[in-house]
Amino acid sequence: MITLKAMSVKYRDYYEVLGVPRDATAKAIKDAYRKLARQYHPDLQTVPAKKKTSEEKFKEINEAYEVLGDQENRKKYNRLGARWKDGMDFTPPPGSGQSGGWTTGGEGFAGGFSDFFDTMFGGRGGPSSGGGGPWETGERTRSGHDKGSDLEAELTLSLEELAQGGTRRVTLTARDASGHLRPKELDITLPQGLRPGERMRLKGQGATNGRAARPGDLYLKISLRPHQFYSLIEESPNDLQLDLPLLPWEAVLGEDVTVPTLDGPVSLRVPLGSQGAQRLRLRGKGLPKRDGTRGDLYVRLVLVAPKTAGPREHELYAELSKLSTEDPRSAFGKTGPAGR
Repeated sequence: MITLKAMSVKYRDYYEVLGVPRDATAKAIKDAYRKLARQYHPDLQTVPAKKKTSEEKFKEINEAYEVLGDQENRKKYNRLGARWKDGMDFTPPPGSGQSGGWTTGGEGFAGGFSDFFDTMFGGRGGPSSGGGGPWETGERTRSGHDKGSDLEAELTLSLEELAQGGTRRVTLTARDASGHLRPKELDITLPQGLRPGERMRLKGQGATNGRAARPGDLYLKISLRPHQFYSLIEESPNDLQLDLPLLPWEAVLGEDVTVPTLDGPVSLRVPLGSQGAQRLRLRGKGLPKRDGTRGDLYVRLVLVAPKTAGPREHELYAELSKLSTEDPRSAFGKTGPAGR
């Protein structure tokens, strides 16, 4: 059962983003934008980690200029007043909403702007996109009360559901015309390439607010249920990681092992002399991307000691310890009491 709640978004201080005061002139805003855009342009970065950070900053700078660089949009933004400072939540009034079929909370397909921007300007901007009303949704309404409130809920999926996509039936808790909470079943289609933290927009599935001419929209924020084997790689969300336990002789001698994947088990060759924490890559065994290709599955080797070693095995380990001349702790130097 999914419980709905009124949608709220984080306030964004666009003046702070551009580093200008609230009474800055149009020229000062434009100059600040140009300077920051040159500084954080992703194409000027060569280090992957810095490139990703620059991309986020670059989007934030462009979003700020979409608002402050346009006279009308700046006026609408300034009407919020000082009470929306300090990162407070902002719950939009009836009639607000976003354009487009689904959004990804700041990294969407229609411009890549934040939830706050889309809530304020309906996915439309100023200098580069041509305007739009303060609570416009892409279809003009006669008043702010023609459309009901937007709602949001969290939808928790398994990794398999995330990978497979397709249609899924969910049960929502919603109020009926009499104001009573009732279960409501809904069939939703999961787009290919959906990721945790992104949001889906279900048009017309929000609140009616009594006399509203049409209901608002429902936004489902995607979360992921922990998996028994796999984990997402934070810096590379299309790739998965699997910890593969290996016994000592399997790592030393090499071994063909069976590894589970989302497509079923596959054979993997563990190389001779493999080390703990070493990663082996299975290409195309990760999550589906939006362009139809697949990420990779990284198999991380984890060395484990036998739990049921018998007397003979202990004898062989003792003999091996006498034969081996390798010291895995040589980098520590000499250790012992009082540094001896």
